[in-house]
Amino acid sequence: MNTTIHFEFATSGRILFGPGTLREVGPIATGLGNRACVVTGGRLDRAAGLIEELDRAGIRHIALQVKGEPTTDLALRLTEEARAANCDIVIGIGGGSVLDTGKVVAALLTNRGELMDYLEVIGKGIKIELPPVPYIAIPTTAGTGAEVTRNGVLLSPEHRVKISMRSPMMIPRVALVDPLLTASMPPAITASTGLDAFTQLLEPFVSRKANPLTDAICREGLARVARSLRRAYQDGDDISARTDMSLAGLFGGMALANAGLGAAHGFAGPLGGMFSAPHGVICARLLPFVMEANIQTLRQRSPSSPALSRYREAAAIVTGNENAAAEDGVEWVNNLCRDLAIPPLSRFGIKTDDIAMVVAKAKNSSSMKGNPVELSEKGLVEILTRSL
Repeated sequence: MNTTIHFEFATSGRILFGPGTLREVGPIATGLGNRACVVTGGRLDRAAGLIEELDRAGIRHIALQVKGEPTTDLALRLTEEARAANCDIVIGIGGGSVLDTGKVVAALLTNRGELMDYLEVIGKGIKIELPPVPYIAIPTTAGTGAEVTRNGVLLSPEHRVKISMRSPMMIPRVALVDPLLTASMPPAITASTGLDAFTQLLEPFVSRKANPLTDAICREGLARVARSLRRAYQDGDDISARTDMSLAGLFGGMALANAGLGAAHGFAGPLGGMFSAPHGVICARLLPFVMEANIQTLRQRSPSSPALSRYREAAAIVTGNENAAAEDGVEWVNNLCRDLAIPPLSRFGIKTDDIAMVVAKAKNSSSMKGNPVELSEKGLVEILTRSL
């Protein structure tokens, strides 16, 4: 965590938030392009409201679907279809995977060359040179924050890992966040995306790259998750709770894009590439064990670390007890995961025999660089073992 104040902050050029804001997409799209590529999920009916607004505005469009985890091959195929249709604007509507795919398509429409040139870890990691076509991101879940982040995450089946194409220019031109679009999420998806949002608020809050602007965003987001995630889980029609969670997801995206993440997400990339497990569930299951390991290691190595104070502050925010200890925050997260029925990772086929490979991959993850303290290999193995 920086002790001197020097930071950069970037987010979408325009953010529209509030119930019913989907109705504003037509005039916005009209000012950005003439033919839209709508990237959506496996159910086209989820994009029906968007299509209606585009039709009303006279915007020509094609619809491309992302069914399941987006792969490198899928991103290339969708880009070619969008290029063949002469699309000059991309609109993503869906969960984080859909929004990330839309970012990649928008970037590849203007930046030619091999996709592998631009991918991190398994590719060359070359930065794109040209701005993507205008991109509007419309989340239908509350948690990933992909509407305001600068990377598109894709699965490489060949390498069994999730990797990113990343650039500040890939931050969506417009983020349109309408909490009404999240009301149809079933409880399990509400839980996993909501806990993803929580993780993406807590990890930047204690990150080595935290700054005063992300701190303020994280404090606000943590409070909203604490008061509303259980409510949204229990009653999907509670629009007040859905609004809080949509804000928390948005804030988490802004925080992680500018302050980084930590060990929970360091594990999530390799695990998501190797096993068919929801990203939010992976993060939620790992988070309390990561918190505990970080707190213990910080106390041993750096008892005056600002990150310890942050863990205590986060505990005070979520428990409502201003005298809370850092460990109270760990207990609160454990209880939340229990109440929201988060399963052990062994449920998804992850076994003790896989731990060594996952740890080896996780150590090279970009998210690990933001963790408030460097954890030993033994510590990483223990975290993953406890999550099974």
